[in-house]
Formats: sequence, structure tokens, C-alpha cells
Amino acid sequence: MTDIGKISDSELEVLNVLWDVGRELPMSELRQLVAARTGWESSTIKTLVQRLCSKGALNQTKRDVYYYSPRITRVQYGGRAARSLADRVYHGSAGALVAALVGSGLTAEERDELRRLLEEMSNE
Repeated sequence: MTDIGKISDSELEVLNVLWDVGRELPMSELRQLVAARTGWESSTIKTLVQRLCSKGALNQTKRDVYYYSPRITRVQYGGRAARSLADRVYHGSAGALVAALVGSGLTAEERDELRRLLEEMSNE
């Protein structure tokens, strides 16, 4: 996985748009989609995109205009964020993190998904 810096909640909004769309976007379309979700000004979005590029979280490709795409997947980022949370809050214990999630009231569908994932892991 790409070694990127810490991603702020605001920067994560930009990444979420790109992950949801599933393709690279020109700045104009990216700004439009992020603004529709957040109400942020164009200059704010441009600053966030520039920060993400500086951190190595976004690819910037020049054609007729600049296009942007994430350098990591949502799953990669989620795993990294979960590991960071386990390290910071649960002294590195992923089991304690999972127990906290289970204890927070998972839906039946979420419990089934967790069960399926654990079974897949035990079969590997």
C-alpha cells in the first residue's frame, strides 16, 4: 500500500467521492460532486485536492485538464484506519476493536457479514 500521510475528515470526503464514482475525474467534475455533498466552496475543494496530492493519496494526470484518482482503495484505507484505531484506543488489540464493534449493536446483517469474514479467515 502507498505510504500516505494522515488523512483529515475533510480530505476523506474527497476520497469518498472518487471511490464512489469509481473512475478518475477532472477537477471541474470532482469539485461539483464534492460541493453537492458538502456545500463547500470551490477554493476549499481545490485546497483539499492539492493536500491529498502532496500526501501521495491522489494521482494527478495531465491531459487537456488535470484528472484525479485515488492511489489507495477504500478497503486499504479502512484497514489502515482500523489498525490505527486499534493501536491508539485498544493498545494494538484488533480483537478488542472487534469486540467494541459487536458490543455497539451490530445489525443482523452486519453480524452475518462478520461471521462470514471470520469463517473465510479461518479457512485460509
